[in-house]
Amino acid sequence: MYECETEGVMIRVEPDFLDDESDPDEGRYVWAYTIEIENRGERTLQLIAREWEITDSQGRIEIVRGDGVVGEQPVLRPGETFRYTSGAPLATSSGFMCGNYQMRREDGTRFDARIPAFSLDTPYDRSALH
Repeated sequence: MYECETEGVMIRVEPDFLDDESDPDEGRYVWAYTIEIENRGERTLQLIAREWEITDSQGRIEIVRGDGVVGEQPVLRPGETFRYTSGAPLATSSGFMCGNYQMRREDGTRFDARIPAFSLDTPYDRSALH
């Protein structure tokens, strides 16, 4: 599990390679990732937008921006957690993702909560120690 805290927002990520949805012969590798966002602060927050940077093993970068996550802009009161699962395909057998969520406080001010960089690994891409 990968985790990072920004201004009282703890973000945890658990990636999972989806072998049954991947086709290495066709250059298609698919991961699911489960995100847990916990409001450890003292104020209510709302997740407004997301920005992802997805990098494959050849260094190609894709930027993905949008409102909310999985069709929602969840409100998190102090102590509350929001959890969701989404997915990402790559043309290579490994890569990584990172990004941020734009959060809005009750007073309207905003800040970016960092999503920790996490590795996308497959059984087809094993490291060897020499």
